[in-house]
Amino acid sequence: MSYLVVELKQWSYATAYEDSDTLVAVEQVPGPRLHPGVQVEEYCRYLTDFLGILGRDAKPLRGAAYLHNAVDRDVADLLDRPATEQSRIFTKQRRGQWLDHLRSRFAPDSGAGAGDRFLTSTVRPSRHLLAYAAAELKERSHFILLDEQRVAYELVMHAVERARTGNHKRAVVVAGGPGSGKSVIALSVLGELARRNRTVLHATGSRSFTQTLRRYAGRGSTRLQSLFKYFNSFMSAEPNDVEVLICDEAHRIRETSVNRFTTKDRRTAARPQIEELFAAARVPVFLLDEHQVVKPGELGNVEVISAYAEKLGLEVEVVSLHDQFRCGGSEAYEQWVLDLLGLDGGEPTVWTGDGRFDVHVVDSPEELEAYLAERQGVSGTARMSAGYCWPWSDPRPDGTLVPDVTVGGWARPWNVKSERSVGDAPGSAFWATDPNGFGQVGCVYTAQGFEYDWSGVIIGPDLVARDGKLVTRRAESKDPAFRSRKAVSDLEADRLIRNTYKVLLTRGLRGTVIYATDPETREHLRGLVRVERAPETRYEVDRDR
Repeated sequence: MSYLVVELKQWSYATAYEDSDTLVAVEQVPGPRLHPGVQVEEYCRYLTDFLGILGRDAKPLRGAAYLHNAVDRDVADLLDRPATEQSRIFTKQRRGQWLDHLRSRFAPDSGAGAGDRFLTSTVRPSRHLLAYAAAELKERSHFILLDEQRVAYELVMHAVERARTGNHKRAVVVAGGPGSGKSVIALSVLGELARRNRTVLHATGSRSFTQTLRRYAGRGSTRLQSLFKYFNSFMSAEPNDVEVLICDEAHRIRETSVNRFTTKDRRTAARPQIEELFAAARVPVFLLDEHQVVKPGELGNVEVISAYAEKLGLEVEVVSLHDQFRCGGSEAYEQWVLDLLGLDGGEPTVWTGDGRFDVHVVDSPEELEAYLAERQGVSGTARMSAGYCWPWSDPRPDGTLVPDVTVGGWARPWNVKSERSVGDAPGSAFWATDPNGFGQVGCVYTAQGFEYDWSGVIIGPDLVARDGKLVTRRAESKDPAFRSRKAVSDLEADRLIRNTYKVLLTRGLRGTVIYATDPETREHLRGLVRVERAPETRYEVDRDR
C-alpha cells in the first residue's frame, strides 16, 4: 500500500515571513501562513499517529505540496527549506517532476482496495492531555499541531525571538472552542521554551486546571510544578519579569486580582488583572474561548485583550482556531449547542447525528446515571454535571458528603468543595480526572477546562423552554454571585447561564446524555434530538473498536 497527502495551494507569490523558515507571507493574504511543506508534513505525522493501518511505520505515507499557480522564482524562499519525503514542494514549473513523483508512488492498477482500508482503519484515541504533559515538558513533543494550531505555536515562538532580539514587547491571542487545541498549544510552547532554558510560566484562573497540571505535568518535579501559576500570582511582579507568560483559559481573567486573602496594603495598590499580566512578561500569550465566560467579573475576550495591547502600543497577533482537532468530540455538535443556546446568532436545529458523536435526552436522572455507569471504565471515562440550581453544603461532621442535588427520589452530592479528598471522593481539582469522581455531580467551575468520554448534563430550572424557546431564570440559580442585580444585570446573568450550559454540554468526547428537570424543557429537547440509530448499536460498535 502507498498513500500520498497532497496540499494544493493557489498561491502565485510568497516569501518568508520576517526571515522565519516555518511562516510565510502570501501576496494579498492578510497575516502569516504556515509554510506548505510544514503543513503537509504535520498532516503526515498526525495520520501516522492516529490511523491503525499506518501503525508506527510512516513508510507507506508521503506528503507533498503542489503550488500549481506559482513558478520557482516567485516562491524561492519556500524552496530554500530542506525537503523531506513528507514535505516536498512542486510548482507548476516542475509539473513534469510532479507527474514523475506520482508515478513513482502509485501503480497503474486500481487503488480502491487500499483506499477502502484507509477509510475504514481503526482510529486510536488521542493521547490524553494530562497523562502526557510530563513527557511533553521533559522530552520531545507528543502532540501533533495542525494548521492554525501550528500557526499559533509558530507565531508565539516567532514573537518570543523577535521580542528578544528587538528588545520590545509583543502579545499573541489565540481564540478557539472546545477541542481546538488551545491547551495543547500552551503545553507545547511551555515545553519547548523550558527546554531552551527561557524564562516561561503557565497561568490560569482555574484552581482545578492549575492543580491538575501541577499533579500530572509536574509529577516528581517541584521545578516543573513551579511553572504553573494563577492569574493573581503577578500582583507584585516586576515589569517583564519573565520572557513569556502563557495565559491559558484567558476567558477567566478577572477585573482585579484582589480576593479575601489579599492584604490591605496590596488592595490599595491593586491594578486591573489584565494590566498585571501584560506587565509581567515580554511576550504575554492569551488562549481563550469567548463562550466560556461563566462567572461575573470575568472579562477575557479577544476585543478587550487586543484593545488593551493597542492602548499600550504593542503589536498583537490574533489567531483563530476554527477547527476541532481532538480525537473525539464533534464540530457539528458544538455548533448545535451554540445554536441551541442562542450564543452564536443561529437558530436551534434538529440533531440527527453525524456518525461520530452520540446525543440522547433521557426521562430521569436515574436513567442518565445508569447510562454513564454502563460506560464508565468499560469504554472510557464518564461524569455527571449540572447547572448551579441546588445548594452546596459543607461535608457532614462524620466526613460524608451531603446529597444536595435532588430530583424526586434521586439525590447525589456535588463534587468536593475543597482540594482535600472527602472519603473516597477526590478533591475538587481532581474530580474530572480521578476515577472516584464518578458519583458526584460536577459544577461548571470544576468541569471547565477538562474533557471526558461520556458527559451527563442535568439542566436545572434556571434554563427552561417556553413557547418553543429556551429562557433563563436567574432566580433559580443558587450561585451567590447572582444575588445582586446591581452587581450582575439580568442581561449578563442570561449570558452567564447560557455560557455555563455551553461549557457543560461540550465536555464529552464521545457522547452527551441530557436530562432537564422541567417537563416542557425535556419535550423541547426531545424534539431537537432525533437520531434514528439505537444508542445500544452505536455503543457496541464503539466498544469493539
